[in-house]
Amino acid sequence: MAKKKETDDKADKLKAELAALKEKKKKLEEKEKTLKKPKAKEKPKKEAKPKKEAKPKKTTAKKAEKTTKKTKAKEKPKKTVKEKKKTKKQLEEEARKEKEERERTLEEELEKELSDEEIENFQIEKVDMERLTNKVCEMLAVYESDGLIQSELWKKLKLTSRDGSRLALRLERTGFINREKILEKGRWTYKLILKKTPISTVSIENSPCLICPVEQKCSVDGEISPRTCQWIEEWVIAETKKPKK
Repeated sequence: MAKKKETDDKADKLKAELAALKEKKKKLEEKEKTLKKPKAKEKPKKEAKPKKEAKPKKTTAKKAEKTTKKTKAKEKPKKTVKEKKKTKKQLEEEARKEKEERERTLEEELEKELSDEEIENFQIEKVDMERLTNKVCEMLAVYESDGLIQSELWKKLKLTSRDGSRLALRLERTGFINREKILEKGRWTYKLILKKTPISTVSIENSPCLICPVEQKCSVDGEISPRTCQWIEEWVIAETKKPKK
């Protein structure tokens, strides 16, 4: 009987342990299920709405509108003065003046600056102006009516463009040269043409007449005449035999 009771007690214990294990297993399964379930998305927190600015009182707004309207009424835009349309003649005249300014040479600038007296009495320091004038005329005589561009002439005479331009004005005023305005290499300048050759005494320097003792009695129809003068005849023959330069 005692043995049967012990076995029954053991059986009850085992049953109780099995029941406890089943209960434990059930709890673990439930726990696993809860862990596998995705977490509910967290709802974003609502941003706090900015406080509405206090509306200005209607009375002040109306007053401000009235004052702005008054100021606008006072400050009327000034009427712009319409420019008169230029006539064709006026436009042509303006274009001509612009062209003249672009084409103005150094001589034209000097003519505006200097008086006639200053141009005619122009002197280059330490230079014999008479000799220089003769030299210029001799050089221009070679080119005859073709003339010579003044910049080339100033280079040959070793003159500055300013001095050369003044000299050209002086020679033109005194009637020795003519100036012709031309376009040379995209620039306006002058061509100098000889108008009047200065008197030269080279051709009569050795003439016997200059030292003739009876020059006062000499005349075309007189006893002593150039037609019958032996000295003149000898001088002319000697001059014609000389080699030409």
